[in-house]
Amino acid sequence: MSVAESRLAAAKPALDVFFARSAGAETADTVEARPLSGGAIQENWLLVVDFVGGAWDGRQELVLRTDAPTAVGASLPRAHEFAVQRAAWQAGVTVAEPLWLCDDTAVLGQIFYVMRRVMGEAQGRRLVADTRLGGDRSALAERLGRELARLHTITPPRPDLSFLTLPESDAARSMITTCRAYLDALGVPRPGLEWGLRWCERYAPPPGEVVLAHQDFRTGNYMVDDNGLTAILDWEFCAWGDPMSDLGWFCAKCWRFGRDDLEAGGIAARDPFYRGYEAESGRRVDPDRVAYWELLAHIRWAVIALQQGRRTAAGGEASLELGLTGRLFPPELELAVLDATAPPNWAGT
Repeated sequence: MSVAESRLAAAKPALDVFFARSAGAETADTVEARPLSGGAIQENWLLVVDFVGGAWDGRQELVLRTDAPTAVGASLPRAHEFAVQRAAWQAGVTVAEPLWLCDDTAVLGQIFYVMRRVMGEAQGRRLVADTRLGGDRSALAERLGRELARLHTITPPRPDLSFLTLPESDAARSMITTCRAYLDALGVPRPGLEWGLRWCERYAPPPGEVVLAHQDFRTGNYMVDDNGLTAILDWEFCAWGDPMSDLGWFCAKCWRFGRDDLEAGGIAARDPFYRGYEAESGRRVDPDRVAYWELLAHIRWAVIALQQGRRTAAGGEASLELGLTGRLFPPELELAVLDATAPPNWAGT
């Protein structure tokens, strides 16, 4: 039994009390708890809980999400992630329904929240390779564009999202400043990334709208079954930002999983994705602005990958996956940045 499994087993009595109280049930009995695959930054657990009484009477499958032993700097705390996931749910985004937040650390030793379990496949490479998943791929891309547009209906100010700070200048320059600060903190020279940040600084688009941006909206962070979309996942990077930043992240080459010919997340051409977004949002997609954010996506993902590697190197979390992430991805991403900013791509813009 792992340390995390032991911790969860020891917390069972307190968890059962929390579940019963939250569900308005007479009793709750957690009969199964096992870790779920996926989620490189946080811990996700499948819980099977028997409720007696109330609206939840019977056996229910829930997902508990809590902190991993170490974290990435830009990741929201679980209480904040719960709030943005709830805001997305209320806006009509297809997301696992967030149910209960527990900020009493006496229950599990740390803050966690619980959501309904949603079935489907999320592994990016498998989803891209197996075209039987997700139904018609053009329809899936259009649906994802619509989902993103629904998220972008959430705009500041929002009292329930008051913990999110507005960009100090504009979304692009704020992202550049954040990435540069993380690179400096890592203390490892990455001239390719520094070059890319300087390019983005020089050619940043004028400030635009500010919306709630998912900031990790990509293949690998949504679930599908044989028919189509079942849920958008992983809300821990949400921030106020440029709406085109989410489109750029979804279309960035690094998230196509080898299908570079399918520029919308490795599943379809851009057209249906853009069409769904425009139809739902009423905005026109700006291809130049999206292209800029695709470049910045490669830089940001490289910085996150380096942070992932540091989580293992610093001794806080022994993980081969994290270690390889920090070693393998940054050089590929730096090459993509240099290719995108090489003449004539940058000289005349």
